[in-house]
Amino acid sequence: QVQLVESGGGLVQAGGSLRLSCAASGRTFGSYIMAWFRQAPGKEREFVAAISWSGGSTHDADSVKGRFTISRDKAKNTVYLQMNSLKPEDTAVYYCAAEAGGFYYRNYAPRDFGSWGQGTRVTVSS
Repeated sequence: QVQLVESGGGLVQAGGSLRLSCAASGRTFGSYIMAWFRQAPGKEREFVAAISWSGGSTHDADSVKGRFTISRDKAKNTVYLQMNSLKPEDTAVYYCAAEAGGFYYRNYAPRDFGSWGQGTRVTVSS
């Protein structure tokens, strides 16, 4: 059973940076896709970025392209989301997700993932 634990959220001013971490355990992730989603109050959960665990290929949502970077550290079984130039509209609970399968350069939907973390809250003040 896959377990995902996010950390790194907090309060930051607009223009600032945060790095989120997602510690993964429970199996080997050789053929997995790892992703970050976010959910703002009153809104649906939306895709942020995804990475192929094996090859490291990535895909970002247009709304974060050039500002956020997803990466993974195989030795630590951890996925990161480096967030720079944060905006108030980035305020949300950020979730880590994992699913076995092939990687595609597309925006994923929440239904594509079966394993989720508990989320970490990011608040960007103006």
